[in-house]
Amino acid sequence: MSGKYVTETLGTGESGLARAAEILAAGGLVAVPTETVYGLAARADDDGAVGRIYAAKGRPSYNPLIVHVSSIEMARQLAEFSPTAEGIAAEHWPGPLTLVLPAKNNAKLASAVTAGLDTTAIRMPAHPVIRALIEMSGFPLAAPSANRSGFISPTSATHVLATLNGRIDAVIDGGACKSGVESTIIAVRPDGTIDQLRPGPISFDGIGPVPTMGHKIEAPGQLASHYAPGKPMRLDVIRVVEDEFFIGFGEVEGDCSLSIEGDLEEAAARLYACLHLAAESDLPRIAVAPIPHIGVGQAINDRLRRAATPA
Repeated sequence: MSGKYVTETLGTGESGLARAAEILAAGGLVAVPTETVYGLAARADDDGAVGRIYAAKGRPSYNPLIVHVSSIEMARQLAEFSPTAEGIAAEHWPGPLTLVLPAKNNAKLASAVTAGLDTTAIRMPAHPVIRALIEMSGFPLAAPSANRSGFISPTSATHVLATLNGRIDAVIDGGACKSGVESTIIAVRPDGTIDQLRPGPISFDGIGPVPTMGHKIEAPGQLASHYAPGKPMRLDVIRVVEDEFFIGFGEVEGDCSLSIEGDLEEAAARLYACLHLAAESDLPRIAVAPIPHIGVGQAINDRLRRAATPA
């Protein structure tokens, strides 16, 4: 879309999903709620549709997309599942985990989905709306976060429309996302080893993130500067200065608190909402209180670090 149209807002009922499936079948774009963030969905088997994702987001062509499926059978048609990958999928799917696996040569995927890599990133989401939409559509959906590339990820339909209104066909308003940060991404290598490419809601003990500096992009969320609010940010701040919007945590109070109780799950769910408020405020700078580097706190700190890195 050129930006001169108004994006439709759809409900989560049968009529809303039917309309969304109709748009997707025709090669259009629909923003859909998941348990992590809202995704910008297009049918993954159509080159034109996937190209529209990149155009609407302003996304670099070398940054691959995650393909969302509704069943393990659908996933097996797209990638090679080793016994290790099968075991991980059985334990964590459906849920906020993306597996990067060797791509099948005969997979019916648009070439831009993998960005020229020999691997495919696949997730089976837990959110009932996107699961129902995939099943109703009958094809997998390529779906990065539903925001302009590099900007703050969306955890509500309002966030989606803030940067994509008029650039996409529709958004399904499913309320706020539960997890609030993008899925964990792990690569299962042909030799059985596992690398973490992006921290997220699911933690794997003993598996640290692969460094991104000097390494090729294998999956979404690996760019050094990402999730940006468009203002300078300071992290691990205890004392704020006058011109800063302060995002607090626990006993450290702020203009917006990730979690007054110091709950990391709540902090993850509120992270992008607080960053959106900070971006919209009249204050020219942002400061963020310290967040523990444990559990989902690793993902929160990863997103904050990338948000604070100049483009």
